[in-house]
Amino acid sequence: MRIVHTESSCGWGGQEIRILSEAEGMLARGHEVTLLCPLQARIFSEAARRNVPAIALPIARKRPGGMLALRDWLRNNPSDVVNTHSSTDSWLTALAVFGLSGVPAIVRTRHISATVPNNAATRWLNTRATRHIVTTGEKLRRSLIEHNGYEPARVTSIPTGIDTAAYAPVVSCEDKQQVRARLGLKTDGLLIGIVATLRSWKGHRYLLEAFSRLDDPSARLLIVGDGPGWQPLKQQAAELGLEQRLYMPGNQRDVRPWLQAMDVFALPSYANEGVPQALMQAMASGVPVVTTAVGSIPELVAADRSGLIVPPRDVGALLAGLRQLAGDTAQRQQFAAAARAHVLEHYGLERMLDRMEAVFHAVTTQGA
Repeated sequence: MRIVHTESSCGWGGQEIRILSEAEGMLARGHEVTLLCPLQARIFSEAARRNVPAIALPIARKRPGGMLALRDWLRNNPSDVVNTHSSTDSWLTALAVFGLSGVPAIVRTRHISATVPNNAATRWLNTRATRHIVTTGEKLRRSLIEHNGYEPARVTSIPTGIDTAAYAPVVSCEDKQQVRARLGLKTDGLLIGIVATLRSWKGHRYLLEAFSRLDDPSARLLIVGDGPGWQPLKQQAAELGLEQRLYMPGNQRDVRPWLQAMDVFALPSYANEGVPQALMQAMASGVPVVTTAVGSIPELVAADRSGLIVPPRDVGALLAGLRQLAGDTAQRQQFAAAARAHVLEHYGLERMLDRMEAVFHAVTTQGA
């Protein structure tokens, strides 16, 4: 198939990583894949690094120039399916193909759990202009069906998959100490960590507050990632007196050793989650997790079986969860084993590619 991905966002996170991973996988399966995105978007440079063909178009905003650029490109490059990802590129693509002959089928992927408006324009976009909607979790799918009234057969939940062979737990305390030493981290003491873009709704500030109350002066906190929350978090850490116990190495191209260095992974998100890749990666790496029941996270983490789930924006509950895992090595090991087994069975990359491929095949053979 000739598959086109559009992405208007200039940000960087799980959504963009999924697009590139999916594109790489489809290329490996023999499909033609092209990414259309803004020149200034990080995904454009990352695509080149991953050998994913990418074309820069002015689609960062909902403007006529972007729509016309998309229209010209699609007219001159016949495609079977266009997979849109953010609101802006979904609108631009829907308008760009309007009236074109040989229009490619549009598949919309919804990556986050934000509620979709029920107005007439949005309904047209998602039910008339778009052939099929893919969500990254079943809860997101149910919301579109129950809240928005979309036809169930036109909405499919396909969680993001990861290369499970690439994520593996360390096998001993000595190995963990060696990983930490290579990363420049102190080798002793409890290490609690998070890998996430520094956005407000990821809940970093609640994690900092909870960590500051942890009764273990030898414990340290590792925050991997970058984003708009960098300076506020640095300021909060200073106010809490955590500078000497906090690591903030920024974005890391390879997060695997950072995950292996952790004793506990915390993701206290309070909005907009599908099934977070970093949480999945931590579980595959054999790191016990404490998180919240936001978006489709409960589809990934079974409470009290493969991790702890606490209420969002509740520092006391988050602190209790951290204390529970910090003080119980056996429970950490039990959660880690169950979590890894679950991810290996249900969240592999090939499983995601199989299901996306099936959706693409279906929309290219059915009527509009």
